[in-house]
Amino acid sequence: MTGPYPSEPLLHLALRVEQDIFLVRQRGREVAAAVGLEHQDQVRVATALSEVARDLLRSVDGADVTFVLDGDPLSGRSVLLVELLPVRPLSDGRYEPQSGAVARLVDMLGVVPRGEDSVVRMSRRLPANAPVPTPERLAELRVELASSAPGTALDELAAQNAQLIAALDEVRSQRDELEVLNSELQETNRGVMALYNQLTEELEETNRGVVALYAELDEKSAQLRAASESKSRFLANVSHELRAPVTAIIGLGRLLADSASDPLTAEQARQVGLIRSSASDLLNLVNELLDLAKAESGRIEPNWAEVDLRGLFGQLRGTLRALATKSEVELVVEEPPAPATVRSDEVLLAQVLRNLLHNGLKFTERGEVRLRAERRDDRWSLSVSDTGAGIPTELQERIFEEFYQVPGTTRVGGTGLGLPYARRLVTLLGGTLELSSEPGRGSTFTVLLPLDGA
Repeated sequence: MTGPYPSEPLLHLALRVEQDIFLVRQRGREVAAAVGLEHQDQVRVATALSEVARDLLRSVDGADVTFVLDGDPLSGRSVLLVELLPVRPLSDGRYEPQSGAVARLVDMLGVVPRGEDSVVRMSRRLPANAPVPTPERLAELRVELASSAPGTALDELAAQNAQLIAALDEVRSQRDELEVLNSELQETNRGVMALYNQLTEELEETNRGVVALYAELDEKSAQLRAASESKSRFLANVSHELRAPVTAIIGLGRLLADSASDPLTAEQARQVGLIRSSASDLLNLVNELLDLAKAESGRIEPNWAEVDLRGLFGQLRGTLRALATKSEVELVVEEPPAPATVRSDEVLLAQVLRNLLHNGLKFTERGEVRLRAERRDDRWSLSVSDTGAGIPTELQERIFEEFYQVPGTTRVGGTGLGLPYARRLVTLLGGTLELSSEPGRGSTFTVLLPLDGA
């Protein structure tokens, strides 16, 4: 027994004999065209319907065919439903088409219950741009479909032949397009393979060059290390060889100038003074070369301890006050803020700060040289600022090179080794030595040290 449809059916057909298969196919195509399915979908629905009708005619002696136009609540589009109520019950209430391709022609094909009976239902959604039929339009479709005269089996066969020819033409056209695409794809693949081979060769060549470059860099690095070690040994050996005779010259000059010795004329005293001064400068150079050689060779090991910055600043204030011989230059050592402790090597840190203060006093004509300490989060900032001539930006890195001195400055002595040595010591202490300077406004050297050491 057939229950109520989602809406009033568009058309009813009876499938009882072989000729009815042609009628069902023909009328199915007409209904599909009337509700707005595209031509290809019309053919698909008609083909699927004829295959299912043939299966049901053979297995259950036929069916009653009903066409219904319903709405899909998920997509909001209209759906053409075709339901086939078998004359006799389906075996086990199931239906499987003889051709597995039939199910791919429609959106849904299966068995659904209808009251005590089971019907075979297939569906096909209308295009998204198809207008939603009004009740008046549905009524017109029912009248048109009921009044149209069905064609003969020959007419339907001719229509199928025409559809087959059109399908073959389309397949042939698609095959030709596919051959063109395959040809283009093969050509593209050849080009890609050629490019890949070229890139592979270039990459291999580049890799060989990189490997050779790394080998050369390793060789140069080894040569550089050997040269640096040789330089350090040379500086140490030469400095040791010079230290003894220079010290002897200073001692002899002190003896000649001693009041207990034979008196010297004024000219002789002046010349002896020059000898002693030159020997002292040479001894300072020898000592700095020795310090630099030790730093470069890695033989300096910091003695880590808690350093009291207040005590250290007091020592520097006392030892360097004698160097501030210019009345126009004032040495200012600010008291560090409490708690003024840092984990470092007191001797090396004092050597760095003494070097910076000594340079400031030497190259400042008027104004002040100031030492101050400032706590910055987990670091100490120890700065030495002066009001000297300043250093141009392009030379601010060069002054940390060995034996380099800023050109044009007043020559007040020095070897150009103090700042390179100071930077190496600061690095050894786990910190950095930075310079901020502007010509005509002075310079500021800043030592940044971690609180807990390196």
